Amino acid sequence: MEQVDLVNANVLAAGANKKSVRVVNGLGSMMGSKQMVDVDFKTDSNMDYLLEQDKKEKELYKNKRHISELPWTLNNWHQHMNWLNFILVVAIPLWGFFMALSGRVALRHEVLIFSMIYYGFGGISITGGYHRLWSHRAYSAHWPLRLFYAVFGAAAVQGSIKWWGHSHRIHHRYTDTVRDPYDARRGLWYSHMGWMLTQPNPKHRARADIADLTDDWVVRWQHRNYIPLMFVFAFIVPAVFCHYMWNDFWGGLIYGGIIRVCAIQQATFCINSLAHYLGAQPFDDRRTPRDNWITALVTFGEGYHNFHHEFPTDYRNAIRWYQYDPTKVLIYLSYMFGLSYDLKKFSQNAIQQGLVQQQQKKLDRVRSKLNWGSPLSKLPVWDKDEFMDRLKENNGLVVISGIVHDVSGYITEHPGGETLIQASLGKDATKAFNGGVYLHSNAAHNILATMRIAVVKDNVDQAAKFAARRGEVYDKK
Repeated sequence: MEQVDLVNANVLAAGANKKSVRVVNGLGSMMGSKQMVDVDFKTDSNMDYLLEQDKKEKELYKNKRHISELPWTLNNWHQHMNWLNFILVVAIPLWGFFMALSGRVALRHEVLIFSMIYYGFGGISITGGYHRLWSHRAYSAHWPLRLFYAVFGAAAVQGSIKWWGHSHRIHHRYTDTVRDPYDARRGLWYSHMGWMLTQPNPKHRARADIADLTDDWVVRWQHRNYIPLMFVFAFIVPAVFCHYMWNDFWGGLIYGGIIRVCAIQQATFCINSLAHYLGAQPFDDRRTPRDNWITALVTFGEGYHNFHHEFPTDYRNAIRWYQYDPTKVLIYLSYMFGLSYDLKKFSQNAIQQGLVQQQQKKLDRVRSKLNWGSPLSKLPVWDKDEFMDRLKENNGLVVISGIVHDVSGYITEHPGGETLIQASLGKDATKAFNGGVYLHSNAAHNILATMRIAVVKDNVDQAAKFAARRGEVYDKK
């Protein structure tokens, strides 16, 4: 049978087979690396060009170490930094907190309420829009809802939809590898913020197909106008609104703008960090994502990350009634009001399969650490004559279910007394053991299994049936 061409398959996964014009804004995405900021609208028009650039970079760094591969020193530390991101996620928030905590800008009750509502707009635009709608296509939305997400997503200062969605698809494609933008294996700090504050290694650049994103006029419009949208809706709108309503321009800027943005950013970063470190893995544990209700509380329900990585196109992150997932609820409400449609869900059968398989995996790990006795396939097969010869050397042998057991060290510990077990020595006690005298418990069968030493040749079929009932595999051949 013809095998899938892996090279061609990876080209398709990266979208390199599609000729799509790259949507560019003045400075690229504010959360992007230098390589993503330096683009040219005319030459950077298709994936062929991008792949050619990748090839050139690989050649450039083939015999040269990138700054990310060098140790930090007093002479080169500034080269390691992504200064644009540092300003956006560290410097500006620090100034905002200084103005707030120093008492220079007091927090009014009205501004606090406004900031919380505005925080909600931005948060749901990231989780419901950037993440579940555009990155994973978990549902479809009409243009008014998409426009809402685009505007208030820009107000969250996490980059454009196009950049965010592309990075996130790469994360899912290469989870826990060097190509994962926020590789959790590199530590909690790196996956939380370090990946944004340092220069990425171009050797590990990866791509994902985002043709569907560039086909969306809302995505194109937001990407082209991301910088003015970001400044206006993240900082100017809250400042002007609070000035108009309560004559508190600085309160609106500091609390409704800077601190609110910082809170949304840190909540989102928790998905990349805490959701890969804290919590349970009920569906699969091959990779780092985990389910954590604490993370869900601060991320609008994104904390059930183990489920999400197993079922990424499900519009839900939480499937239990008691699990916190307001994003799921708001998506469903938007569906009820006709703003969205085609809500995707994985079948309950597929979900239960994942749960059962992971539970079985955990049970198998525990089981492997226990003494279940020698596997029947590793035991010698004795005929009647050999059994009688061995009995002369050790009179503590008894046959049960076609298996020879050495019970000599257990006679004095037998719960039914020594007399009964002594009367069975050298004999086939199968019927007596299985209800003729006592219907022995499962624990008794487990203890007896640790005393196995051989299989009786004439009773191989009986031993095989017994093994099957215990979940063992015994090849009679």
